[in-house]
Amino acid sequence: MKFYLKLSIICIVMAGIPAWGVAEPSKQAFILEINGVIGPATADYFQHSLAQAHQANAEFVLLTLDTPGGLGLSMREIIKKIIASPVPVVTYVTPSGSRAASAGTYILYASHIAAMAPATNLGAATPVQLIPSIGSDKDKPTAEKEQTQQPHDAMGKKVLNDAVAYIRGLAKLRGRNEQWAEKAVRTGASLPAEEALEQNVIDMLAIDQADLFRQLDGVTVNVLGTERILSTTSLMVKKILPNWRNRLLGVISNPNVAYILMLIGIYGLIFEFANPGAVVPGTVGSICLLLALFAFQVLPMNYAGLVLILLGIGLMTAEAFQPSFGVLGLGGVVAFVIGSIILIDTDILPGYGINLGIIAGFTVSSVIFFVLAFGLVFKARRKPIVSGQEEMIGAACEVLNDFDNQGRVRVHSEVWNARSQTPMKKGEKATVVAINGLILDIAPEAYKEN
Repeated sequence: MKFYLKLSIICIVMAGIPAWGVAEPSKQAFILEINGVIGPATADYFQHSLAQAHQANAEFVLLTLDTPGGLGLSMREIIKKIIASPVPVVTYVTPSGSRAASAGTYILYASHIAAMAPATNLGAATPVQLIPSIGSDKDKPTAEKEQTQQPHDAMGKKVLNDAVAYIRGLAKLRGRNEQWAEKAVRTGASLPAEEALEQNVIDMLAIDQADLFRQLDGVTVNVLGTERILSTTSLMVKKILPNWRNRLLGVISNPNVAYILMLIGIYGLIFEFANPGAVVPGTVGSICLLLALFAFQVLPMNYAGLVLILLGIGLMTAEAFQPSFGVLGLGGVVAFVIGSIILIDTDILPGYGINLGIIAGFTVSSVIFFVLAFGLVFKARRKPIVSGQEEMIGAACEVLNDFDNQGRVRVHSEVWNARSQTPMKKGEKATVVAINGLILDIAPEAYKEN
């Protein structure tokens, strides 16, 4: 009996050894970095990185932030992802000297945990397109200006009130200072990190990442209505950098770059179609056009603007091929310029349109390109043929013998068989009117003149 008891104990102990030897899987914290202006590339980078963190079941995502602001559309895309994220997002304004201005303030308010390093600041969240129309009362005291700064036009009031409601909603969602959030939008107010902590604008003031992780340990956050306790013990940190797609999108999503790529692509394809076999213009044009379309998928493109640009190019091409005393060309220029200006919907992305200097430069270049380049091509096509059998049509010839229907003639020092509906005399001059195999149809010069 004792033997069986001992054997049972040994079996239990042996069965427990593998379990003791298996280490618990390490928890992960994903670190993302936004450093610079927030745009479509930033939103794309954040979206894909957050999805990656969710798949890895990360403990939380740490977003290090240093931005002067950015595009409202991209900012709202980031905030939507934060609010809907099953992984807590901790936004940390760092290093010292950094800022979370304008769009950065909204992102900070939307985050589950908002933290800042010493000597950083946030605020100045007034929508950019309202700045020129706000604060025109230059002679009033500062306090009075803060109370009276309001846009004077209906659209300005609409945009401002929308921004105020948006940031107050974020503040209420995270339990932060709603009054100061509204002040940051209406008057462009800013706060240093220490005062932001005192006024319940942020949750933590951390010297560095290690200090932040110490403060985060044991903190309770509300994620999609569920309370979660963060743990930074035995935490494995993984930094996600922008991939080649994000970096490429960051370059080409600039409306000016996308616009230039689109026009190079269109011109390249037009030149390839006009001169089949050139290869290089078609190849370069195709690549540029595809890159432009890739960029336009994340930019609010106005398709009416695109149609006007294509119409303008078509009219300028028609002017080069079929001169209309400038009517088609002028219409093409007008359509091209208007289409270029409205190509990017600046109501959605204020201040993010195409530079007028670039539009002017491409307009002038387009006019020169189509009028000269295609004009020269078309003139070359209208020139008389100087080689081959087709060049024989209309050529002068000399009759070598008398004949009523068929005889011989000399053309360009060559002797040809010829036929004529009119009797011909030796030495008489005639004109070639057609070629039938190796026989020329000729007519007397007097007949030609008639």
